[in-house]
Amino acid sequence: MTQGSLAPSTSPALSPGPISGPQPANLGDILERVLDKGIVIAGDIKVNLLDIELLTIKLRLVIASLDTASQVGINWWKADPWLSADAANGSGNRELEEENRQLRSRVRALEARSRDDG
Repeated sequence: MTQGSLAPSTSPALSPGPISGPQPANLGDILERVLDKGIVIAGDIKVNLLDIELLTIKLRLVIASLDTASQVGINWWKADPWLSADAANGSGNRELEEENRQLRSRVRALEARSRDDG
């Protein structure tokens, strides 16, 4: 390449031009960072009338991946029978299973009685 040539350089390290700053992140990158690190949004809303507190609302919002939440001790979904198979197999579920068996038995008895009567 001669000194007066305007041909572009093939090496990115030697390419002329301004040095660019951080590249804009797309939504996926931002979401991955937030879920990896977690984010907490907290706020209080107070309604006062003549220095008398009428209402206080405390808002706490935690956004994190399940792994990140578990690492900091947030694991309420593990005990919720609607969200966890392990919790569904707990003692509360056994009571429901027993009640279900009793109800099925009663339904069978009623069906048998209605066949005998009809």
